[in-house]
Amino acid sequence: MKLPEPKPATRISGFMPVDPTVVVVKTTPATVLDDIQRAMATAGVASALDAKATTILKDNISWHFPFPAANTTPWQLEGTILGLRKNGFQDLVCVQNKTVVTDAFKGEDLNKYIPLFKKHGIPVKFNFKDGDMKWIEFKPKTPLLVLDQIYPEGIRIPDFLFGKNIVHLPTVKCHIYTTTTGAMKNAFGGLLNTYRHYTHSWIHETLVDLLAIQKEIHTGLFAVMDGTTAGNGPGPRTMYPEEKNVILVSADQVAIDAVAARMMGFDPMSIKYIRLAHERGLGCGDPRTIKVLGEDVSGVNWKFSVGDNFASMAGHLLWFSPLRKFQNIFFRTPLVNLFIFGSEAYHDYYRWPIRDRRVFNRWRKSTQWGKMFAAYDPSDGD
Repeated sequence: MKLPEPKPATRISGFMPVDPTVVVVKTTPATVLDDIQRAMATAGVASALDAKATTILKDNISWHFPFPAANTTPWQLEGTILGLRKNGFQDLVCVQNKTVVTDAFKGEDLNKYIPLFKKHGIPVKFNFKDGDMKWIEFKPKTPLLVLDQIYPEGIRIPDFLFGKNIVHLPTVKCHIYTTTTGAMKNAFGGLLNTYRHYTHSWIHETLVDLLAIQKEIHTGLFAVMDGTTAGNGPGPRTMYPEEKNVILVSADQVAIDAVAARMMGFDPMSIKYIRLAHERGLGCGDPRTIKVLGEDVSGVNWKFSVGDNFASMAGHLLWFSPLRKFQNIFFRTPLVNLFIFGSEAYHDYYRWPIRDRRVFNRWRKSTQWGKMFAAYDPSDGD
């Protein structure tokens, strides 16, 4: 396959403009469920979504282990369920995906989603189970930047997603390849199958293409982002968790990522996926024209930095250096299994047991959010 040449980021016509409002609320464990519901109402969830359509809850499992800031929190999930139901959205379903290095079943168990699904009667579907949904070819009407070149044989997405609302549940954190990650990146796992590693050299353009596709297939988009504990450093897994006690909510997937990026200390318009999405008219990435309600965050700067780890150094070498010309050999042949094993070994057999489980246990025992996490399952042990 010839390496794609991204097309110019020309403005897309035909999409309804989205309200560039982001609600940011300070919160505590005692008030977080009410705070999320109030923020959702203020951000216009009732008008952003179609009340007659099923609403998909798309949680974020960046790592199946419960590392703080890596995954959707149980209070984020529960508050969103309550907020949707309060605004008339009764038909809810969760859609899970897997990656080559994360286990969806382990993730929803260790991160305490399963009791919440049972408590609130939320069915769960998996985009990798044929009985739940089929991957079908989709031909976007929107001109794409790269995906049609990366998948010249055809873009395939799950048939279950069509004609439904979707609510993304990301966390505030850094990312080794995209600087920050949030609502736009959360669509990555649900819309692309396990061959999505083909896209990493063009990850920013891919996220913009996926947002355009979402606007074609969904009846409404919304995002509730958890920043109660935020992730500084080489995310989305091996980070330095910091208590920030905020929740962000918006119908504009670009604006919420831009506000989160600015709070972390980054210039949103210098982050390629935010700038490209803004230029294409898919949302607002310019902080000067985003309306922020709730907390005044104009002076907030957490001074986060991404940094590197073993995975990021290997990834940058293979996906972004001159070696990327050989990626068809590395990633479209059985050789890819060596890289999959390497990532799994690094994260699950080195980082978690040797280093990151200690970080999790310290957070769980010594912080207000860690103690709340433990309270969602009082039998939780070490």
